[in-house]
Amino acid sequence: MPIDPAKAVAAEPRSAEISWDHKDVQLYHLGLGAGSPATDPDELRYTLESRLHVLPSFATVAGAGMGVVGGLSAPGIDIDLAAVLHGGQSITLHRPVPAGGRAVSTSRVAAVYDKGKAAVLVLRSEASDAEGPLWTSDAQIFVRGEGGWGGDRGPSERLALPDREPDKTVERPVREDQALLYRLSGDWNPLHADPEFAALAGFDRPILHGLCTYGMTLKAVVDTVLGGDVARVRSYRTRFAGIVFPGETLRIRMWADEGRVQVTVTAVERDDAPVLADTLVEHS
Repeated sequence: MPIDPAKAVAAEPRSAEISWDHKDVQLYHLGLGAGSPATDPDELRYTLESRLHVLPSFATVAGAGMGVVGGLSAPGIDIDLAAVLHGGQSITLHRPVPAGGRAVSTSRVAAVYDKGKAAVLVLRSEASDAEGPLWTSDAQIFVRGEGGWGGDRGPSERLALPDREPDKTVERPVREDQALLYRLSGDWNPLHADPEFAALAGFDRPILHGLCTYGMTLKAVVDTVLGGDVARVRSYRTRFAGIVFPGETLRIRMWADEGRVQVTVTAVERDDAPVLADTLVEHS
């Protein structure tokens, strides 16, 4: 079979040095829609280098070189990229992400699960600098048509929503050009820019990056529930439940409890179609 689970998990981790500076962070934040209104002090902390705070989801693009595509070329994996779906993402922060730095990013296949009609790869990246660990990031990748070998099905945890109305609900517009700007942070998949390529994938127009929605959602939680303090985020995970088209509006519902915020994200214009589910921000 194109995936050899034992070989993939046993393969030696691959390491590379990554670096970033304030321009990379600012570009990432702008790609999430930060900076509106441009002179709002709450937005300047994302856009002005002298006040810059780093949204923890920046870890998914830092260095722009050890991401999902690299993990899919690991030993034991030989798959058609057209069969690949980004199913989920999680980040654990060991300390706040600096606005500039150098780190060593180590990537490996942490697990391969058999979901019957699909395989799930867990691609883990761990980043450390001279002061120690920075973050651990897990991408859950569905590979259609590659399951059924009788392996471990893996976890299938679903978060039950609290039995009450959301504590906070905000709406965030997605600009028409947002995918074009976000892709400058390193994800050059033409699915997010080329209408012809999007049509081949079954969409009538390019779609927004799932990790852009992921970052927009964390920004909304930080701004709305955590007082704008990015350093309070300890971990953040989600399951990608649906797509977003540029020009749509995200409806972000939040349930805040001690040390955690549960979130759902839907697309307003498509009758609240699910976008992110099983989403949890843990914080100090």
